[in-house]
Amino acid sequence: MKEIKRYLQTRLGSYGFYFEDLKSGYSFGYNENVPMTAAGCMKLPIAVALIKEEEFGNVSFLDKIKIEENDKVYGTGIIHEFNDREYTIFELMVAMLIQSDNTAANKIIDILGFDRINSVIKELKLTETVLNRKTSDERNVNSEVENITSAKDLSLIWKTLYNRTYLNEKNSQMLIDILTRQQIKNKLALYIPDDLKYEISSKTGDKKGIENDTELINLDKGNFVFTVMSQDIPNSVYGTVTLAKCGKMMWDNVMNNWN
Repeated sequence: MKEIKRYLQTRLGSYGFYFEDLKSGYSFGYNENVPMTAAGCMKLPIAVALIKEEEFGNVSFLDKIKIEENDKVYGTGIIHEFNDREYTIFELMVAMLIQSDNTAANKIIDILGFDRINSVIKELKLTETVLNRKTSDERNVNSEVENITSAKDLSLIWKTLYNRTYLNEKNSQMLIDILTRQQIKNKLALYIPDDLKYEISSKTGDKKGIENDTELINLDKGNFVFTVMSQDIPNSVYGTVTLAKCGKMMWDNVMNNWN
């Protein structure tokens, strides 16, 4: 994986990445513990916190929540396009994960509260991750206050789900399965054969100057986690190309060097 580090060192912007073979424990990283803007990747720990509350019986996936006009947040997602209506908490979670829906994410944050979500983040031992604000139209965001995480923290969430060490087995697998259907696979998974993209659970995040992607890869060769984060990049196309090339290098390495 050293070639990924060398490649990122030539690219404009700042980067962090982390790779781990979940069977052997082999890992390699670069700036993997550096806190960076999470963008949409913050929705992954939010989902874990919601599911944990469901396990405790504090919420039910079947509870209905009304989304009204003043709840709607534009940007990613589709709920803001619909008339006011009720959604189950499960529907909000799926929209937040598969479509990276900002309105759904904010409503889930309202349901759980910042303190509970950040408490779960600490329970997961994500040392560089903090939920500081809800999602918003980027034009209205105070750039000094961001949700932060690191490449290693995001990878650790996948490892926790894979090993069933925080959520129960059923819910761990449910979250992995939902994120297999995550719609945006044009970053780390861009060059991966189409028939294998559905073996990858992933969550992307992006905003101005930022392109992130984190994934759990399930193959006959093994199970792997891989995360690349970026910031201060020239534009989204530059960042997407950079992540795609990192994904290709990782994929070729696994295909050629792992038994």
